[in-house]
Amino acid sequence: MTEIKDKVDLLITQLIDPSDPRYFRQTSDEPYLRHDYKLVMSNGDTVVFDNYEDVQRKWFEYSGNFLSHVEVLDHKESKKKKKKGF
Repeated sequence: MTEIKDKVDLLITQLIDPSDPRYFRQTSDEPYLRHDYKLVMSNGDTVVFDNYEDVQRKWFEYSGNFLSHVEVLDHKESKKKKKKGF
């Protein structure tokens, strides 16, 4: 039994070789802005955040009795008005 556990532990700790297609590489240092997050209170009030860290912070600041859930929303970039003319 110890031999099997040792083999499992070895497999778990082995890293994926960089040539393996399952190997993940970070593709950008830019902030991840694909989602917004709506914190929904038990009374129906909502607050929208543009990053998950702020949602987590607020979630843990509120008492559990006041919270309902978090909705993940598609991030909508604000459209800048294009200047016309010169």
